[in-house]
Amino acid sequence: MPPLDGNVGMLSLIAFAMVATFMALIMTKRVSALVALILVPTVFALLAGFHLGLGDMMMKGVKELAPTGVMLVFAILYFGLMIDVGLFDPLIKLIVRLVHGDPVRILVGTAILALAVSLDGDGATTYMITTAAMLPLYRHLRMDVRMLACIVIMSGGVMNILPWGGPTARVISVLKLDAGTIFVPLILPMVATALWVLFVAYRFGLQERARLATLPVEAIDEDASAATILTQDNESHVEARRPRLIWVNFALTAGLMVALVMGLLPLAVLFMLAFAVAMTINFPSLTAQRERLSAHAGNALAVGGLIFAAGIFTGILSGTKMVDAMAATVTANIPPVLGPYLAPITALLSAVFTFFISNDAFYFGMLPILSESGAHYGITPAQMGRAALMGQQIHLLSPLVASTYLLVGFVGIELGEHQRFTLKWAFGSFVVFFLASLLLGVFPFYSTT
Repeated sequence: MPPLDGNVGMLSLIAFAMVATFMALIMTKRVSALVALILVPTVFALLAGFHLGLGDMMMKGVKELAPTGVMLVFAILYFGLMIDVGLFDPLIKLIVRLVHGDPVRILVGTAILALAVSLDGDGATTYMITTAAMLPLYRHLRMDVRMLACIVIMSGGVMNILPWGGPTARVISVLKLDAGTIFVPLILPMVATALWVLFVAYRFGLQERARLATLPVEAIDEDASAATILTQDNESHVEARRPRLIWVNFALTAGLMVALVMGLLPLAVLFMLAFAVAMTINFPSLTAQRERLSAHAGNALAVGGLIFAAGIFTGILSGTKMVDAMAATVTANIPPVLGPYLAPITALLSAVFTFFISNDAFYFGMLPILSESGAHYGITPAQMGRAALMGQQIHLLSPLVASTYLLVGFVGIELGEHQRFTLKWAFGSFVVFFLASLLLGVFPFYSTT
């Protein structure tokens, strides 16, 4: 591979320093993610001499993420409204009857529910439905909500590999391959990784069972009825319940899910329409509508603000060509002697780079170069594409993934806290996925061609 020129090398160094500074600040709780997403890239861009056109770069990034921001804001409002009117109450009652207040059953049930809901390939929907069903149980039983967020996002990482998910679709398009060629060999490694998620949930459950056993008896009521849990968790929303409209709301939500999967309209438009219809049906009074909007405005604003702030970060990364410089630095520094190992190297790079830069930047920017290099050593594009998907087990913890802010906002924890708690378990998912793929011949560890 050709050597880098000095300008690219310096820009790459600045980019890596910027990412490291950003991560250090949010993980040590020096500043909030919202502030860091705006200020850190701005300061580093100015230090790198990008004074002219900086505003245009920022606005371009914001515009690119605007549809996602709008979608998440209205998704929060819609599902918040569905929780208020009691759409998920029957599901919560059923879960309460099944788990009998046992943390092990609750956590394993969380994993199963998240894995099942993730089949639609949409992380935001998975997070909202799973947390709506399970969070009241965690809060009532005084369980650690970080475990809920951890299991849900790990489940999403497994199912993110589905062909209709974003990463696999990118690999298919950039390498010009069909979905079956990329995805089918990954099914068994995905099953192995899902079993790892269930094991982690079981381990968490044992840990919580032991911890809760040390609490005073009055601190927890494991035999509380579902009605008690629902009432305690939603005391301020009792007047918003609409039991007579439950089938109407169910039909509306089911129709929304079908429309999302079929792609009938842009996601943002679908959620806006669904929210407007749901609000009109359930709360025809203008006063009641204002109350429901006020009840969820804080959540919606917090998540929406983070998405637009992330647009500043990604806009500067792309506009200054820092992403390109980072990619060029890595690919140029892979020595020829490591060429036969390029498939596992790509897997490792995917874990790192899809955390620090967007999926688009990695799959459209780096993967074609890596795939072309791998061909010289007899590694097929399909094998390189599968290897490039290994990092998705960690990717969802990235501060550049919009839906992650939705999850931590719903659960009520900071992004840095979520990352510190979950990262080692997500890394375990990566290791399981990686090793299972190697053992099953999904991609070669060493190419002898």
